Amino acid sequence: MASDHQASEHQSPEQQSPEQQNPESHASAIQSTAQSAIYWYHQLRTTDIPYVGGKNASLGEMISQLKDAGIRVPIGFATSALLYRDFLAQNGLDEPISRLLADMDTGNKTLAETGAKIRMLIAEGTFSDEQQHAITEAYQQLCEQLEIPDVSVAVRSSATAEDLPDASFAGQQESYLNIRGQADVLLACKHCFASLYTDRAIVYRQEKGFAHQQVALSVGVQQMVESKAAGVMFSLDTENGFPDVVMINGAWGLGETIVQGSVTPDRFMVYKPLLEVAGKRPIIEKQLGDKLQKMVYAPESHAERHTESQDNNQAISKVTTETFSNITVATQTLATTEQEQNTLVLTDDDVLQLARWAVIIERHYGCPMDMEWAKDNHGLYLVQARPETVESQKRQAVLVNYSLKETSTLLLEGASVGSAIATGNAFLITDPRDVDQFPDGAILVTERTDPDWVPLMRKAAGIITDTGGPTSHAAIVSRELKVPAIVGTGCATQTLKTGQPVTLSCAGGAVGKVYDGILRYDTQQVNLDDIPRTNTAVMINAAMPDGVFRWWQLPVAGIGLTRIEFIISSQIRVHPMALIHPEKVTDPTISQTIAQLTHGYPHQPDYFIHNLAMGVGKIAASQYPRPVIVRMSDFKSNEYRGLLGGEFFELNEENPMLGLRGASRYYHPLYREAFKLECQAIVEAREVMGFDNIIVMIPFCRTTGEADKVLEVMAEAGLKRGENGLQVYVMCEIPSNVILADRFAQRFDGFSIGSNDLTQLVLGIDRDSAELKPLFDAGDDAVKDMIAQVITVAHQYGCKVGICGQAPSDHPEFAEFLVNCGIDSISLNPDSVARGCQQIALAESKRQNVKPPEN
Repeated sequence: MASDHQASEHQSPEQQSPEQQNPESHASAIQSTAQSAIYWYHQLRTTDIPYVGGKNASLGEMISQLKDAGIRVPIGFATSALLYRDFLAQNGLDEPISRLLADMDTGNKTLAETGAKIRMLIAEGTFSDEQQHAITEAYQQLCEQLEIPDVSVAVRSSATAEDLPDASFAGQQESYLNIRGQADVLLACKHCFASLYTDRAIVYRQEKGFAHQQVALSVGVQQMVESKAAGVMFSLDTENGFPDVVMINGAWGLGETIVQGSVTPDRFMVYKPLLEVAGKRPIIEKQLGDKLQKMVYAPESHAERHTESQDNNQAISKVTTETFSNITVATQTLATTEQEQNTLVLTDDDVLQLARWAVIIERHYGCPMDMEWAKDNHGLYLVQARPETVESQKRQAVLVNYSLKETSTLLLEGASVGSAIATGNAFLITDPRDVDQFPDGAILVTERTDPDWVPLMRKAAGIITDTGGPTSHAAIVSRELKVPAIVGTGCATQTLKTGQPVTLSCAGGAVGKVYDGILRYDTQQVNLDDIPRTNTAVMINAAMPDGVFRWWQLPVAGIGLTRIEFIISSQIRVHPMALIHPEKVTDPTISQTIAQLTHGYPHQPDYFIHNLAMGVGKIAASQYPRPVIVRMSDFKSNEYRGLLGGEFFELNEENPMLGLRGASRYYHPLYREAFKLECQAIVEAREVMGFDNIIVMIPFCRTTGEADKVLEVMAEAGLKRGENGLQVYVMCEIPSNVILADRFAQRFDGFSIGSNDLTQLVLGIDRDSAELKPLFDAGDDAVKDMIAQVITVAHQYGCKVGICGQAPSDHPEFAEFLVNCGIDSISLNPDSVARGCQQIALAESKRQNVKPPEN
C-alpha cells in the first residue's frame, strides 16, 4: 500500500487530452456510457459516486469544474463500479463471499480468516477479454496523450461508499504507486478490488451501517507526480473545528511518510478571510518539523532493489518492496540531509497558493474539505479532495472543556489530537496483530500506526506515538474515534513502560503533555445557547496562540488582554537584545542554542519579529474582525533574565515589581532597541498579515511624560497612533493613571484596568504576600473608588474602559459594581465566560429593573 502522492516526467500532469479540449456535456457523457467500463476524469462529477466511487468522482469534479480556477489535477481514468460487479459475477464470487461473511457474522469464522479468504478469491479471479481490453486500451491512450511510453501511474481504490460527508473510508482500501505497463496496471486493478475486503474495511462498513455487498469498487488510474514534497491540507482546524483557517502539513518526497506518521511534518496555517484582501499575506503559523526521512521511488530495476546500509557519513537507504502476483512496487526511504531537515518544504508563496485552492474547493463543494497536494518541478498539484468528516459533523452549540486539577512530573510532549484528557496504564505494542493482548481502556504506546491498527485503537483510552504529526494516520483515526492522542513525542516507547499509570492531556492547545500517574481533572460542558447576551461587552483573556482557537465558538466581543510575554518566553525563548547584540553574549553554549533557534534567519532580529508577529496574528485571527487588545511586554527584570542571553542585558533589581518594567523600559537605553522589535512585529501582524483589529496597550505607564516618550518610540518603529486605524490603550494599574486620567485620556484611546496591580498600589500590599492575602481585595472601597473615578473621567473624554480579571465572575457584587459604573467591557478567562455572563446579565437587570435580554 502507498499514499496517494505521485510522480511525473516530461509533461505537466494536468496536460489536457484531446477529449478535454472539447469535452462533452456531463449529462451526455455519463448517460450515454452508463454501461461503460471506463470513464475519463474530465467526464465525471461528484454526482457520479455510484459509477466510480467517491475518490474518482471528486477528482473528476476538480478537473471538469475547477480547471478555470487554476487548480491543477493530474489526468487519468476510472474503471466503473459495474466492471467490478461484472468481475465478481463472471468469476462466480458473489455467493462464496456472501457465505463467508455470513459465517463471520455467526462466529464460525474470524474477521482475519474471512478477509484473507475473500481477498484470495478475488485475486485469483480473471478479467474477461472485454474488461482487459477496456483497461489496457485506456492506459495506452493515457500514454499517448502524455507522449510517454508505459507512463508511471498511481492505481487507487475508490469505493462507492467513500468520501461521503459523514463517512470518509480514508485508508480502508489500497492504493499502489509507480505502476508501469499494461500487465502491472491490470494486476494492480485486481488487487484494488480485493482490498475492498481488508479487515479494516470490513469493520468500518459494519460500524457505519453499510451492507458489504452493496458497496462496489472503482479503480482510478492517474498519472504520477514526481513529488519533491507532498502533504495534506484541511480547510478548517482539525483540532477544534475553527472554520476560518487552512491547515497544511508537508514533508519531502512522497506523502506516505506523513500518512504513516514516520516523520513529523512541517506545519503551516493561513487565515482564510484575509486571503482575498489585496496585498495581505495572512500566514499565521509556520512550524518546522523534523522530516528525518523521505520516501522516493527506487531508480533501479525493481527486481534488483534490496536493503542496504552505507557508512556513517552517508544517508541510510532502505528499500521496501510490496509484491503481489507478478508485480512489484518499490519505494526507497532515505534519511534526509541536515539542510532538508532545517528547511521548510513550502515557500510562503506556495503556502498562500495552496490556501487559495483550499478556499476555492471548499466553496465549490459547500463543506470543509480534506485535501492532498504534491509539488514537483512543474509546481503544485491537488491529487485528492474529500469532505472532512470529524470536526465538521460535531454539534457546534456545545463546548466541552477539560482542565487538570493537579500536575505531576512531565514525561513527554508532542502534538495534541483533540482537546480531551485520558488516564490509564500505558501499554506498549509493536504489532497490531496483538490486539487480543491489549486491555480495554489502556493507553496505547507505539512507534506509529497504520490502517491495520484500527481495531486495536478502538480499545484504547488514549494513544501516544513516537513519530507523526497532526495529519498522520494515528491523528486522523484518533479524531474519528474521539480518542485523545499525542503524536510525535520522539521517545514514548523508550520512556514509558507497560503498566505505568499516566495522564494524557490535550487540554492545553497544540502541545499535548503526558504526566506521570493518574491525575484528577474536570470536564465542563457549556451549552452556548444558554449563555445570556449582555449590554456590557464580554471579552476573553488570551496568552498562548496554540490554544486560542478552542474558544472560537464563545459569544464574546473580542480579546480584552493578550499577554505577549507568553509568546516570547515559550516560543521565541531568546532575549531580544541578545539577537540585536549577539557579540555581548559571551557564553558559547547560549550562543550556540540561539544560533540553532534562529537558523534560517540571516538577520537574527527577524526571528523575533516574525515569530512574535505570527503568534499575535494567530490570536487576532481567532476573533477577527472583533478587537484584540495586545499588551506590549511586561516582564520584570528578573523574568527577562530567564530568557536566553538575558543575563547579559538585565539589571539585578531589589524590587523588580516596582523597578524597570512596562513603559519605562520602552524608551530606556537598555531596552529601547528591543521594544522597537516588538513594535515591528505588531506592524507585520497589522499591515502585512492584515489584522487591523489589533489594538496596542502600554502597561505600567507611570507619568504622562513617560507616555509621550513611549508613543514617540512607537512612531519611530512604524506604529503611530491614528495611522491606519491604530488605537493605543494604556493599562490603568497605578494611582497616577486615575489621578491624571484626564491627561492620559488625551494621549490614549482607552483604559484597561489591571485590578491586581491597582489594588497592590492603592492598598500598599505586596500582591504575592501570603500573610497579607486576606487584606488583598479588589472590592475594597478605596480600590472601587479609583475604578469608578477613572471610568467617569475616561467617558468624559470619549475613551473606553475595560477590566481584565476573574472578580466579576467569582463575585456577583463586584460585577454589579462595574455594571453600575458603566464599564464598557469585562474580560474573563475563557472557561469562566458562561458564569461571568450570568453574573453580568443579572447585574444589568437589577440596574435597569428589567429582565436580562433574551437570546
